[in-house]
Amino acid sequence: MTAAAGARSFNLADLYEVVADACPSRPALVAGSVRLTYAELDERANRVADHLSSIGIGPGDHVGVLSHNRAEWVESMIGCYKLRAAPINVNYRYVADELAHLLGDSDCKALIAERDLLPAVDIPVLTIDGDYEDALASASPARPPGPRSSDDPYVLYTGGTTGLPKGVVWRCEDIFIAAMGGGNFGGTPITSPEELASCADRDPLRAQVHAPLMHGGGQWITWITLTTGGTVVLWSERHFNAARALELAVRERSQILMLVGNGMAQPIADELAARQWPGLEVFAFGSGGAPLSADVKERLTAAIPNAYVSDNLGGSETGAMGTSIGDGRFQLGPEFAILREDFSPAAPGEEGIVARTGHIPTAYWNDPAKSAATFVTAPDGRRWALQGDHARVEEDGTVTLLGRGSLVINTGGEKVFAEEVETVLRTHPAVSDAIVIGAPDDRLGHRVTAVIAGKAAEEDLKTHCRQSLAGYKVPRAFHFVDAVQRTPVGKPDYAWARSML
Repeated sequence: MTAAAGARSFNLADLYEVVADACPSRPALVAGSVRLTYAELDERANRVADHLSSIGIGPGDHVGVLSHNRAEWVESMIGCYKLRAAPINVNYRYVADELAHLLGDSDCKALIAERDLLPAVDIPVLTIDGDYEDALASASPARPPGPRSSDDPYVLYTGGTTGLPKGVVWRCEDIFIAAMGGGNFGGTPITSPEELASCADRDPLRAQVHAPLMHGGGQWITWITLTTGGTVVLWSERHFNAARALELAVRERSQILMLVGNGMAQPIADELAARQWPGLEVFAFGSGGAPLSADVKERLTAAIPNAYVSDNLGGSETGAMGTSIGDGRFQLGPEFAILREDFSPAAPGEEGIVARTGHIPTAYWNDPAKSAATFVTAPDGRRWALQGDHARVEEDGTVTLLGRGSLVINTGGEKVFAEEVETVLRTHPAVSDAIVIGAPDDRLGHRVTAVIAGKAAEEDLKTHCRQSLAGYKVPRAFHFVDAVQRTPVGKPDYAWARSML
């Protein structure tokens, strides 16, 4: 029995197939010169699945995807779910040591990669710009046999508090509801996959996705669009360019622009203010991965009056958390609470930790200790996901985020972990100690900044870091001191480091 022949599960491939069966000729994906209808994308994903099956990939296996945004990323992602396998997002900015750790930690059985990003690995590799098309040409276009399960895994790799990536394992049904709109974005999630077929009765929305698919935000908006019968217009250039992004929006009649914080939204606002854009049909802006500043929001709505601007908060361990209502305050979703240490809800004016219940991950892959600390069971038996964000409850029920306990620096949508950068800096012979913090930055949100005990040229320190770290983790600014201050128990004093700036 094929998945299409019987009742579908909430496996993401099943959800996609419901929509593909309902509107096969509707445009599903635009990526550079590639244009695919729902039926065409379905067939190519079937071919990916058949090829992976032929090399031994099956239910529960992991397949790495190392690529910039392109159609093959989406095809590979859907193809993996068709086999009940999980695609593993591999950061294309990682250097060799980081790649080796992630591929080993995730137990990838195969890798789909662009040739110029390809590391030396001892697992089967399908090169997107090499043998990928030949493999698909010789594979079957038929859907793999089912049935699939709502319990099939979705795995998203994120950084850890020590800087090492860790895989967050979700059930497909839970991530669909927690982060992918549940088939009814902003409303009550669907209760049956077959309900998605109603998309055939609605005009499709065209969402232009600029976030990388190697990040949760890029994947989530892509699936929100595909499971509601919309068209994904995927930004597939190597570097973001606001003018070219708006040209793409005019050409493809994009209605929604999905951005990553001020790093993308600010230059878009600049371009909109600089000249007229005849034919532009954009009526909404969304942002995730990094916050939007109030002035950038105002400039977007000034350029396109009555435009809807959604500044979204989310996390790998919690999914979509809520939206900004201004002044640093957020309205969290119904499954969220701010908890005291005893798991009782924090009262207005109190601080606590942001927690989600209900649709939450099952564990971190291959890390029972961190799983036990993050995905916890309260005395009343309820499970909670504690991502590490601290917040204060306001009198009106909104919350003000205070920061991440794990010292994450969010720079241009990328997550940088202070301890990882500090460890690399301390290996430089001229550095006796270092503390890394995020300094406010109008464009990036925060810039990675190092407070250094020692004497060294800044360019020398940057070169040293680039040997072990992806470029976005390398400090952009340095502050030199005679000695780094530490707390009485010997831990780095981050409050003191911030005061140095």
